[in-house]
Amino acid sequence: MSEMITADLVDLDLSADTKEAAARALAERMAALGRVTDLAGFLADVATREAQMPTGLDGGIGIPHCRSAHVTEPTLAFGRSAAGIDFGAADGPADLVFLIAAPAGADDAHLTILSALARQLMNAEFTAALRSVADTATAAALIRGDVTPQEAAAAQPEVAPASGEAAPPSGEVAPASGEAASGSAQTSPADAAASAEAGTPDAAPAPSEAPAAKDTTDPVTADPTPEQPFRIVAVTSCPTGIAHTYMAAESLENAGREAGVELVVETQGSAGFARLDPALIAAADGVILAHDVPVRDKDRFAGKPTVDVGVKAGINRPGELIAEVRQKAARGETTAPAAAGTPVERTGEPGEGYGTKLRKWLMSGVSYMVPFVAAGGLLIAIGFALGGYKVNKAPSVMDHFVWTQTDSWAALMFQIGGVAFAFLVPVLAGYIAYGIADRPGLVPGFVGGSIALTINAGFLGGLAAGLISGAVVTAIQRVRIPQALRGIMPVVVIPLVSSAVVGFLMFVVIGKPIATAQKGMTDWLSGLSGANAVLLGALLGLMMCFDLGGPVNKVAYTFATAGIAVSDPSDSAMKIMAAVMAAGMVPPLAMALATTVRGRLFTETERENGKAAWVLGASFISEGAIPFAAADPLRVIPSAMVGGALTGALSMAFGATLRAPHGGVFVVPLIGNPFLYLIAVAAGVCTSTALVVALKTLRGSAPGAPGGEREKDEHEQAARAGSADREQPVAA
Repeated sequence: MSEMITADLVDLDLSADTKEAAARALAERMAALGRVTDLAGFLADVATREAQMPTGLDGGIGIPHCRSAHVTEPTLAFGRSAAGIDFGAADGPADLVFLIAAPAGADDAHLTILSALARQLMNAEFTAALRSVADTATAAALIRGDVTPQEAAAAQPEVAPASGEAAPPSGEVAPASGEAASGSAQTSPADAAASAEAGTPDAAPAPSEAPAAKDTTDPVTADPTPEQPFRIVAVTSCPTGIAHTYMAAESLENAGREAGVELVVETQGSAGFARLDPALIAAADGVILAHDVPVRDKDRFAGKPTVDVGVKAGINRPGELIAEVRQKAARGETTAPAAAGTPVERTGEPGEGYGTKLRKWLMSGVSYMVPFVAAGGLLIAIGFALGGYKVNKAPSVMDHFVWTQTDSWAALMFQIGGVAFAFLVPVLAGYIAYGIADRPGLVPGFVGGSIALTINAGFLGGLAAGLISGAVVTAIQRVRIPQALRGIMPVVVIPLVSSAVVGFLMFVVIGKPIATAQKGMTDWLSGLSGANAVLLGALLGLMMCFDLGGPVNKVAYTFATAGIAVSDPSDSAMKIMAAVMAAGMVPPLAMALATTVRGRLFTETERENGKAAWVLGASFISEGAIPFAAADPLRVIPSAMVGGALTGALSMAFGATLRAPHGGVFVVPLIGNPFLYLIAVAAGVCTSTALVVALKTLRGSAPGAPGGEREKDEHEQAARAGSADREQPVAA
């Protein structure tokens, strides 16, 4: 394995004026060395990561980074800009830019090196040396750790810049030997990290503040006891798991030493994580969780005074976090065991609005419901295929089952599927409540969902029951109770009280209005015909192709499956199910066809993805088109939506019906009017293919258009890297 950074990957005179241009300039150096196989694809991955949240850090640092299938080995490129480049940091542009490229399956050793760089960025002498270093070889050696900042600074008077290499950026004062540059000493990432991995920036120290001013003296225990220091365990994590995870850990450890506390950090990064010793957790006086992704095994820290913040706070204000957890310990505030370890992250990420949280709660219920839909629906469809339309009148297989009769097997499949379908509404309600309040929400959620079925409130009743159950449990958990009673709360008090409250509300207060609304919606669907049905099919097709498996797609799919989740669904409900599945097959099949008929418009990686998209599309997996939409959303998504709308409308117009909620072309024998149904799918696929090919062709023919750049990048990369195999993207 080659070194992660070499002199060829260093640009001490980075002339780019935007973050996109900076990323391209550094990525081109990686591509020239064969470290990046598809420049355009890699830059698209970098842009996708940058769009999530800025990667600028206070102190003049930008760290664009991503994991990409177009990277052959973990690589780091460094650029120094005299003018500065805006990476979204609160204190202004960055003059030190690190582009981190990690393969989809990077090995632990190289990720460890990347984490070491992240920790080095907290060192003011390190960043000062990078600002003053005069040659690329020394800069690369400094970043690798082959020389110390002091050695690099001491070497500068003896090393003149080589021809073509840049002097230190204008405006920077080169430090004396062993002395940090003044600009870096005043503002470093240790003082305040920008919101590179979290949303809204925290209050950051002004550039004139010294690092020591940030970590205030603990107001609770200003005189720590040497014999028994305060003990803290912490966890840090960020979405990429490469940089900010380790920067937060370094910042917390430094602040812990200054405050005189014992602080041990578990970094949950891309290289995996070494679990904290359970004995350390048991002995800890407090817990700090600085994370932007869910903390793994969070329930380990239940019952401890806990501060739960975003990873940026761990970098930005570690001293305040230490003081806060000590204050909580002094007041006796602990995390209740019943509320610990929320796998669905019931409150969402820091800074999220109520609408985002509501969507996550609803998607939690839908995601757990879908397997029941698929299993139950397919079993019922098989039962109808084997036994005919009267299979729903067959006696129970407990009373009558003949091993050699097809009708008995058909009845068995139908009745098993019916049992599975009976769980749909309770599972939906139970796991919506689970998303809000974790495991204590399951009991009232399932009870409320079952009541919704009993009173014929159906799908709408399940949604209401889940939300009410989560709200009731959350309210109960906020009641302060004596320590002696906490042990019985999750197993006795919460299930009892919450089930009684939810049951009362569902039976007496809101059940009847919801049941009336559900009946009205069912009657309206049953009465759809002609133009109204065609318009509904077009709308559902648009929704299925808008975000390719995302929330809008799931709303349309859940709407369709709710209609057939009964023992005897209406003809209109089965038409809606057919239209939804047909439209969902269009995007991946269209992309597969486009890469076949006009392959030169796509990169080699996209052409490989096109081969897989044939199978995914045929199986009704809309996500097969995501790689294409991510690389070119403005052309792919509208094309897919037009084709999906056409397919949905034609399916409804042709009167195609479907009892199975999944299966793609593999359940065509179970479809009513199968020939016309396949024509509807083919029409949408051809339309989307024609549109995406036309749009990409127009883009490629325009002077200086992105398409031309993509093809140019591909040809240049082929010349640089030869016939190197390109890795297939891995779904995140």
